[in-house]
Amino acid sequence: MAQNGTQVPDDPAGRHAFDAARITALVESASADDWSRPSPVPAWTALDVVKHLVEWPRDFLKGAGIELGSLDAGAAPAAAWKRHVADIQAILDDPAGRVLSNPHTGDKPVDEAIDQFYTADVWAHSWDLAKALGREPDLGEERCRTALAEMQPIDQMLRDSGQFGPAVPVADDASPQDKLVAFIGRDPAWRPEG
Repeated sequence: MAQNGTQVPDDPAGRHAFDAARITALVESASADDWSRPSPVPAWTALDVVKHLVEWPRDFLKGAGIELGSLDAGAAPAAAWKRHVADIQAILDDPAGRVLSNPHTGDKPVDEAIDQFYTADVWAHSWDLAKALGREPDLGEERCRTALAEMQPIDQMLRDSGQFGPAVPVADDASPQDKLVAFIGRDPAWRPEG
């Protein structure tokens, strides 16, 4: 699958490295003042997007017996993000047959669980962080089209999870990216104030 003219790797380790690199570039480009900028996620700042991506997977991975120390993304967002990416990439590069057990997702090989739940979150939240920093994100038309086709049949389950807001109406001829972000509850035309 292509994104931004580049072929997206089709293995969990490669896909994580590809998608995390986008967040890394955004994090490295942010100034100290940028972290307090609002994001398209209601009540979240740019910093909250990074904190979310650093904090929840470290707890999630306990289901595979993996104990990663906590990181203070609030004090040093760039350093915490880079350490976190290295930690996750190391697991993906050598999953060692570990299985992640979770009451909501069942048992899955750890690399598949990271790919399905975490790397997909990194990819989607790269849109939020880019928008918060005043950039125009490109999630890739084909990836957006595929993700939307996979999510539409489980629309009600996604809404019931509380992790997605109500869908935002968009025109029938909207881009695949605009349709996807609208489906997950974001306004494709969102801009930071000021």
